[in-house]
Amino acid sequence: MKKYFQVFKVSLSQEFAYRLNFVMWRVRNVIQILILFSFWNIIFSDNHINFFGYDRSKILTYVFGILVLRAIVLSARVVDVAGEISSGSLTNLLLKPVSYFKYWFCRDMSSKVLNLAFSIIEISILFIWLKPPIFIQKDVKVLIPFLISLTLAIGLYFLILFLVNLVSFWMPENAWAAQFLFIFIILEFFAGGIFPLDILPDFLFKISSYLPFYYLLFFPLQVYLGKISLFLVLKGIVISLAWLLILSFALNRVWHKGLSVYNAEGR
Repeated sequence: MKKYFQVFKVSLSQEFAYRLNFVMWRVRNVIQILILFSFWNIIFSDNHINFFGYDRSKILTYVFGILVLRAIVLSARVVDVAGEISSGSLTNLLLKPVSYFKYWFCRDMSSKVLNLAFSIIEISILFIWLKPPIFIQKDVKVLIPFLISLTLAIGLYFLILFLVNLVSFWMPENAWAAQFLFIFIILEFFAGGIFPLDILPDFLFKISSYLPFYYLLFFPLQVYLGKISLFLVLKGIVISLAWLLILSFALNRVWHKGLSVYNAEGR
């Protein structure tokens, strides 16, 4: 465990080595939240409006919750795996007495800690400036499953993103395209990062509820807001666990197949 703790500490310090990338990531998130806030604040200008089961405080809590969950769930260093494979740097870690997956998970956690700290600062500033009505969940019976769903979301995103990056074994020059398609198009839409998924037509919403992306942002926020029944909470946790098992199996298979064709180009 000590070596992985050292990986965490070194990775945390390395986050400051790429200050511009980090700042632009934070700026992007804040701008996106401001756009979403302005949009929903206009729609819910009347405090008595109830739209798709949301009132003004809950929809604005959803918007600010997205900022926090992005920091916890979507901030990740695993995006660098593709470059490591393409450049041949993967060889360096394969020769060391560490688990490649644990190594990157520790690096991910360092990124999440730093991004979470900054998101709290950003939310505090935005809250003082915008003064939105925020829904504070105080029911322990809701907060516990929320924390469980959040933990599962972190694991799901790690596995999904790792799988996407393993495309580099076969297409080293096109891994960035797979990342762009996944992170900025598929994930933003199906994870509920742009709007709550329950405003979609019923058939699309039902389809999305069986995809792993649904459980990254939207589901934890729905649990926190208390918008779904205990049965649906438990069902969602079971589906999340099922996806964890499926993706873990898929990652293991793809990883070993990738290693079989890995030629350490660039080394």
